[in-house]
Amino acid sequence: MCLLALAIGQSEAWPLLLASNRDEFFHRPTQPLARWHSDSGHLIISGRDELAGGTWLGLTPGGRVALLTNVREPGASVAGRSRGELPLAWLHSTETAEPFLARLEGQAYSGFNLVVGDMRAGSWHWASNRQPAHMGVAAGWQQRALPPGVYGLSNAFLDTPWPKTQQLKRAMQAAVIGGENPAEVLWPALADANEASPTDLPQTGVAPDMERQLSSAWVRFADGRYGTRASTLVQASPAAQGWAVDVQEKTWSPEGACSLRQERLHWPSA
Repeated sequence: MCLLALAIGQSEAWPLLLASNRDEFFHRPTQPLARWHSDSGHLIISGRDELAGGTWLGLTPGGRVALLTNVREPGASVAGRSRGELPLAWLHSTETAEPFLARLEGQAYSGFNLVVGDMRAGSWHWASNRQPAHMGVAAGWQQRALPPGVYGLSNAFLDTPWPKTQQLKRAMQAAVIGGENPAEVLWPALADANEASPTDLPQTGVAPDMERQLSSAWVRFADGRYGTRASTLVQASPAAQGWAVDVQEKTWSPEGACSLRQERLHWPSA
């Protein structure tokens, strides 16, 4: 996943809102949003990467949420373990976030951002195995708890002010204020294909033309090989003894065709 905005505890009507886009090569085999059981018997609601077996965004019926983005570091060597296993590890776990994050072997993975949440515990955390460095990023660990608020994340660090991250955060804030139907604001924001102006482009070490093509919320490279493959909305609203959760995923073909999948579940309160 390459772009997300998250609103935690900002509205009585919508105590959790999540909007995200996953960008990937179209030739990489992927399963769309569905309910499935892991080898250990855990029920997961997520899409799946068929190549490495992991996911970029997932939920459980018990109220756990995990989100993953890569950290952009062109030219870096690829680490041995798949980053997609990290969200699944949280969804399988019964630990609280602090001990879970403490035992992760960050050096075993290429650069990542990981957001883990537990609605029943009211706990959210962000962690990354990279730190800012002069002219790029460097190996290192950082993490912090996320109090109620609106957050944005792309392929840098939490709340790095890339244009598309700021735009999606603004849309999330508008959705929270609007209250009645956040999807009316968030779907168009996720589908925004407008690229940033040259003066606003981040400098991440990739070629300027690639930087430009990656600067929009909804990405599609001119050659059609890479782009936004899935857009996901998660909306949690109060319900009897917990929250009603609506998960919707739009998946995009290389030709631009779109299909919609939806899952509904009930998260029990603590």
